[in-house]
Amino acid sequence: MKTVTLTLSGVLLATSALIAPGLAYAQTPAVQAAPQTSVAQTPAVEAEPQAEESSQLDEVVVLGRYIPEPNRESAEVAAFLTSEDLQRTGDASAAQALTRVTGLTVVEGRFIYVRGLGERYSSALLNGSPLPSPEPLQRVVPLDLFPSNILESVTVQKTYSADFPGEFGGGVIDLRTIDAPNDPFFTMSASIGGNTETTNEEGLIYYGSRTDFTGFDDGTRDVPGPIALAFGAGKQINRANFTTAELQAMGHALVNAPLRLLQRETTPVNFGFDFAGGLSSESSIGTLGLIAVAGYGNSWTSRQGFQQEGQFSGDILVPVTNKAFESTQNDVQLNFLGGLSLTNENNELKWTNFYVRNTTKEARSSVGPDLSVGGGVLRDDYTEWFVRQLFSSQLAGEHEFLDGALEFDWRAAYAKTSRDAPYESRFQYGVNGAGAFIHNPSNQISFSELDEDVISGGADVSYTLPLSDLREAVFTAGVAYTDSSRDATRYDLQLAAVSSLTDEQRESRIDYLFSDFNINPTTIELRQIAGTNGAGAYEAELQVNAAYVQVDAEIIPLVRTTAGVRFEDGQLSVTPRDLFGGAPSFAATSIEEQYYLPSFTATWNFAEDQQLRIGASQTIGRPQFRELAPQSYIDPESDREFTGNPYLVDTEILNLDARYEWFFARQQFLTAGVFYKDLEKPVESIVVLSGDQRQQSFLNAPQATIYGAEIEAKKFFEFPDAGMSFIANKRWLVQANYTWSKSEVNVEAGDFVRTPGGGGADEDATFFIEDGSRLQGQSEHVANLQLGWEDDTARSQATIIVNYVSERITARGAGNAGAREPDYIQDPGVFLDFVYRKDFEYGGRDLGFALELRNLLGTDFDEYQELGNKILINNYELGSSASVSLTARF
Repeated sequence: MKTVTLTLSGVLLATSALIAPGLAYAQTPAVQAAPQTSVAQTPAVEAEPQAEESSQLDEVVVLGRYIPEPNRESAEVAAFLTSEDLQRTGDASAAQALTRVTGLTVVEGRFIYVRGLGERYSSALLNGSPLPSPEPLQRVVPLDLFPSNILESVTVQKTYSADFPGEFGGGVIDLRTIDAPNDPFFTMSASIGGNTETTNEEGLIYYGSRTDFTGFDDGTRDVPGPIALAFGAGKQINRANFTTAELQAMGHALVNAPLRLLQRETTPVNFGFDFAGGLSSESSIGTLGLIAVAGYGNSWTSRQGFQQEGQFSGDILVPVTNKAFESTQNDVQLNFLGGLSLTNENNELKWTNFYVRNTTKEARSSVGPDLSVGGGVLRDDYTEWFVRQLFSSQLAGEHEFLDGALEFDWRAAYAKTSRDAPYESRFQYGVNGAGAFIHNPSNQISFSELDEDVISGGADVSYTLPLSDLREAVFTAGVAYTDSSRDATRYDLQLAAVSSLTDEQRESRIDYLFSDFNINPTTIELRQIAGTNGAGAYEAELQVNAAYVQVDAEIIPLVRTTAGVRFEDGQLSVTPRDLFGGAPSFAATSIEEQYYLPSFTATWNFAEDQQLRIGASQTIGRPQFRELAPQSYIDPESDREFTGNPYLVDTEILNLDARYEWFFARQQFLTAGVFYKDLEKPVESIVVLSGDQRQQSFLNAPQATIYGAEIEAKKFFEFPDAGMSFIANKRWLVQANYTWSKSEVNVEAGDFVRTPGGGGADEDATFFIEDGSRLQGQSEHVANLQLGWEDDTARSQATIIVNYVSERITARGAGNAGAREPDYIQDPGVFLDFVYRKDFEYGGRDLGFALELRNLLGTDFDEYQELGNKILINNYELGSSASVSLTARF
């Protein structure tokens, strides 16, 4: 058993320093301060005179009347997004909305980095239950799958408490779905929008199937019957296992032109529909509630840019692969949320179901000089279809006994995700002497599936012990269980030339070359490519059994302390599987660890509506399934190949936090904080060379630290005496936050890492990582600004939104000829958005209009290496977007 200990002496000394003034203040005869947790917003109360006492309690001074309820109820450093915040910014998904929170950044539009730590160091919960991920590269669910209209609130807890899972580095993100309303309602909305780089411009497409616009294929992309039988039999498709006639039948069974032929077509507008409704009804057993939300969205994105690769030429980098690329993708999202609830005086039961399906249909092409052919020109054409699905069903209950002194909460959930990528195709072209493109033998057609299930449950029991009339201690204990299992399979096929093709054949159109006429035993034949870059399939499982105890008490007036410890027994395994029944080239990976994870926070409400929080904890980070699995995978976002490292181990993290909070008026505040984290063996992404090809993999860096400061302020201004009614009738908003952070990866002589290329042997860490370099994904500066107004008379609201994120490392540079290349850097830059909303009545119906303008500065996507020259790893224009929507309320 591994026991992780945390020395809290420094924290306790600091707490003593905080308690002393509060204790002196509490002992002042004339004044007794009330805890903000018990009687916040209660007016001053005159105490009854005591007949037997010479002294009397004159009044209760209330501190915290402006502290919002979520901040008052939470003992932790946390940020809260309410439904009002989500409406103001107009963000379509949870991922977009969270970019407005202090210290949070979004990567690839889907994954949240908290305080510069990658998504692997944060966890996402839906109503307190864990979720699986449909992404091959991540175990954390991408937050773009959650439309904002299903969310009641989002909590980002930045200090750890023992009632949350122990995988905690940056923070935990708890998404809370909307509940049944007190009054029945029904709304429907429609939206339309476009992008300057995409809408009404020519884009690449391929036909696909007749029903692609729905997000569902009509069967065109099903694995053909003869090929499915071969896959099921575990036999590699080649002449050793099948006759030429059988191979010919398999080749003919593949769909040709609809899934291979690239065409150009004007890209249409984006559009979507949303419906929401709910009601409550009284019954003999309590209040029955129903909530339902459904949505459909259809959007297009075109990109044109450059992708380069560099090599050393002397002491500088020069581009040796230099390709221009173009892509167009159509995203169709369907989502549904349904919930039932039963509430009475002492009990609440909820059954919540959520389903989302996101389908991406993409056509792309890249062309330019390529190092793999000595700098000759290559063109690669891709057609892809990715289906990501998530289904979650949760049953939860809250029960009170002994007049509320005893509480029992429980939850049980089942969640399933899948990612299906049939007919993921790549066809390559070279150039003949006349400069015309001709077919190369290199092509690939892949069928891949990923399925992951999570079964989870938990129970918590709390007992409230009064310490006085106004103070109390809450003792809590709980257990939790999570079992995540994943199965991933990938089959790679190739239409290979049996003998040399003629010039006429190589110059023909793709659907002519690979027509049934040419697929025969003497011209072109279907073959299955064995997994040369790792396993073709793997199974993975993570089982965590946990228990915790926690005490939340205000032993001394005005000082609230929360202390707890969580025990976790985790068993993580990744087992490669050979598709053809043989022994896999990589052994199974198993990580079995047990941890005791302590946590401590203290909140001192030392002045009117002001408080100081400090926190300390020990947490962990486990490698993700994909980071351990030795299976090759092409990321369509970056066109880079990834493979896992079965030699990764857990990361252990020490977290220290302090934050000052001042809520000087209702919904207005100023907060400032500092944080420090020490990470032992953090997981970093690296670029490795395999001949002329580049792959990304992962390794454990020896040690790293990250520290920083955060500040946030929100203030409303009113000018009732202004001469202009436009100014006088409005409440003006200024809200801003800024995070500065600095990280260092520490590498010393004698430190080692273990990589797949080294077969798990100890390798010199300085060859892969530069001492003092930043943690991957960490940005030194993150800032947000909102300027806006609200007009209750005109029922309108407008907000200007600015978001800035400074440079961050996306991958460690490759070792090359005894030297290490510079790291890959992304510069997110500045984004400027504008959102306007107005409610009005028309024809006796309450309506809402919204206008959203995004990326008004036209910031592009820029990922590069730089040493003497700037190598454009991935660079393209994002364009500016606009959308309008209309909502009807019934």
